[in-house]
Amino acid sequence: MEKFTDKEALDYHSQGKPGKIEIIASKPMATQRDLALAYSPGVAVPVEIIAKDPSKAYDYTNKGNTVAVISNGSAILGLGNLGALASKPVMEGKAVLFKRFADIDSIDIEVDSKDTNEIIDCVAKIGNSFGGINLEDIASPDCFIIEQELKNKLSIPVFHDDQHGTAIITVAGILNALDIVKKSIKNVRVVANGAGAAGISCISLLKAMGLPDKNVVMLDKEGVIYKGRPKIDQFKSAHAVDTKLRTLEESMKGADVFLGLSAKNVVTPTMVKSMAKNPIIFACANPDPEIIPELIEKTRSDAIIATGRSDYPNQVNNVLGFPYIFRGALDCRAKTINEEMKIAAAKAIAALAKEDVADEVVDAYGGERPKFGKNYIIPSPFDPRLIRNVSAAVAEAAMKSGVAQKKIEDIAAYKDSLSARLDPSVGFLQNIYSVIRKKPKKIIFAEGEEESMLRAAIDFKNNGLGTPVLIGSAEKIAQQLKDLGLTLDKSIEIHNSKDEKQRKRYAEHIYKRLQRDGFLKRDCERLIKTNRVVFGSCMVDLGDADGMITGITRTFSDTLENIKYVVDERPGEIAFGLTIAVAKKGTVFIADTNVHEYPSAENLADIATSSARVARLLGFIPRVALLAHSTFGKPMSERSVHLREARDILEKRKVDFEFEGEMQPDVALNPKFKTIYPFSKLSAPANILIMPAIHSAAISTKLVKELGGATLVGPLLIGLNRPIQIATLRSKVSDIFNMAAIAAFSSEVIKYNKKN
Repeated sequence: MEKFTDKEALDYHSQGKPGKIEIIASKPMATQRDLALAYSPGVAVPVEIIAKDPSKAYDYTNKGNTVAVISNGSAILGLGNLGALASKPVMEGKAVLFKRFADIDSIDIEVDSKDTNEIIDCVAKIGNSFGGINLEDIASPDCFIIEQELKNKLSIPVFHDDQHGTAIITVAGILNALDIVKKSIKNVRVVANGAGAAGISCISLLKAMGLPDKNVVMLDKEGVIYKGRPKIDQFKSAHAVDTKLRTLEESMKGADVFLGLSAKNVVTPTMVKSMAKNPIIFACANPDPEIIPELIEKTRSDAIIATGRSDYPNQVNNVLGFPYIFRGALDCRAKTINEEMKIAAAKAIAALAKEDVADEVVDAYGGERPKFGKNYIIPSPFDPRLIRNVSAAVAEAAMKSGVAQKKIEDIAAYKDSLSARLDPSVGFLQNIYSVIRKKPKKIIFAEGEEESMLRAAIDFKNNGLGTPVLIGSAEKIAQQLKDLGLTLDKSIEIHNSKDEKQRKRYAEHIYKRLQRDGFLKRDCERLIKTNRVVFGSCMVDLGDADGMITGITRTFSDTLENIKYVVDERPGEIAFGLTIAVAKKGTVFIADTNVHEYPSAENLADIATSSARVARLLGFIPRVALLAHSTFGKPMSERSVHLREARDILEKRKVDFEFEGEMQPDVALNPKFKTIYPFSKLSAPANILIMPAIHSAAISTKLVKELGGATLVGPLLIGLNRPIQIATLRSKVSDIFNMAAIAAFSSEVIKYNKKN
């Protein structure tokens, strides 16, 4: 768990704008016309439409993407009843999490009342302003009453996260733990210590998924909740069992699962020792668990342990659930969040923990790649696939159970749109994936023994993009896969220079190309034996594979040099690096980012022409800006002259795309400058930026990423006569995967000169 001082926490909340949230406009507010449309008189039009048909509020307001986070401060975290206003930092925090993880806008509302009827009445009267209601930090049993009454009064999702969010994540973890120890939910004995909102909800959901009533013993501060026990409320009595057990110590004997949502240090090593073989222990009291994991491990080596803390494995963290549950519920306009939707969420979360983890998770774990097992039964909150998997599962469950008011026709497309909410590059890349899936390709992953290449190759196969080809030792690859907990199947090919017939064919091929460049036949044979880039390039050049991704073990320039032993540039083109920057405001292509240090005017014109060709293939209407530190001659310099000459060359070529220059980037990208330079030939902001030199291109792309928040795809290697891409040395698995997909896409949509 991260350590910080009280001052650091206070400084975090007070620096700049106090608090953690703000409201920003989603429409332009720059002109008088904008204001007239946003407010009076333009706003009257949607007002009248909504008055006639309230459902139109989803079309003309932010209702469908807004959740109210509501509390009365009666049970704030583990701090207790501190009042409504004191809960505001927590509610703002909840709103931040909604936005960060699911792109949901949230408003925090603190209701200064302890009267359940007052709270119900207040929320019911304002509820229809929102797409959903998230209740938070309300003491039990009031939370049960408030939630149920609001569900009865409102036709929007009402969700008490302390109950159901905790339950969904807990159940997901328990399902996976049971899977690991080969036990069935229908046969295990469960001890639940803590009969508050979270504890009751957890047990209710486990029972909904098959846990028999008789197999659960629940305890509160007074001990076991048994049939006939006096002075227990209706919510606890629903889980009373006919038993002679009265204490936690008695109940723990022979138990398969312990679920703690109670108080610190109430479980002893002796209790743990008395549990059944392979016990599952969820000690989730916060901030200190019922028993610390170190004590459990000293007592039982066979235990699977989860807590509510981030400094131990298997953290039960509600952020894994509530953002995505609401996302799915909002998108199908669910009238409520029912048991079917909760179960679907729990199963989706559980399933994700079994998948190979994403790069973002590796980064969050300090470079370690966790894999499914006793120390990884719950996915990381930073797994970017949560929104795609969980939200879609919730929406599907809502539609199947009849509570959805809007049908999502294409679930696959919906999943893609979910991913794109948090990463704008996803929508761009999904178009590429969809083309490949119709005609899967055979793509070489040249450094086949490297972990990142292996994982990317498996992702390529699992996403239905085609057959990955690994170059390397079959024995080393098999061992590497084993070490990673992955398996090799027949749909993955392995090639190497041990195949004498293949080796001789490739050596002869490059000898014909290189014999007049000083290469002897034995030099070519040595290249084929020792150089995987050359070997893979031959495979592609001779039609034994559709494309290749390489480069992660050497520099871009060295890799390109090796490729050029085998592959020529496309007729009339030159090789260069094209980086695609994808941001919420749009997508731009930046060149040359990797090959030509100081391209000539002719080079710049060639790069512009090829960039326009690629942009058009990817579905964009190309608009090229030749960038400089000057705009149309002020001030003029040597590099500016080069760019002006490149523009003149493009004019002489009579190219079929818009271009302009020399110009500064703000003039190229901001439409307001059209009034200052009305003669500009660009009809709209540029989407292809041609840089004057490689250093300016490299610097710009990094700044765009770090300061502008853009996602970078590439650099793509453009201008070769074969679909080969070079990943950079620091490439993540996702980078390699995307570049492989682009190589596959290129092989389908670009006409290359074929070899016999």
